Amino acid sequence: MEIASSPVYLDTSALAKLYIREGRSDELEAALVGRRDLIVSDLAVTELTSAIARRARGGDLTGMDAALLYQQVLHDLALGEFRRSELTERVHREAERLLMSLGRQVALRAADALHLALAADEGTRALITFDRQMKAAAAELGAFELPV
Repeated sequence: MEIASSPVYLDTSALAKLYIREGRSDELEAALVGRRDLIVSDLAVTELTSAIARRARGGDLTGMDAALLYQQVLHDLALGEFRRSELTERVHREAERLLMSLGRQVALRAADALHLALAADEGTRALITFDRQMKAAAAELGAFELPV
């Protein structure tokens, strides 16, 4: 995977691959190592936290492992491993506009629209997502490099 553009927005599906070992995790990590232009939102962090808790409930992670994983996410954020993008009123209005325009052609979910609006608000050129619906919506917009 090659990511030429900068900055790079990671949605939840991409952020999760950096913390929860699953298919393509190693490939994504190799593509991102050393980059200082990675953007995540608090929305992605909250969704990732939900995924961690879900895996603990399902028995894929112990409670201790889930807590350690969550602490690692918070630690990396505090260290500045990612630039954080905030949900503002402007972002919400843009997400709603996307839902009204793209939502007629693509099955766009509210959280996906928020991720797209956050990425656009940050001036992002590359969007990393492993979610098919979000990728389809981003492709429809034509505003982002979609390296995966």
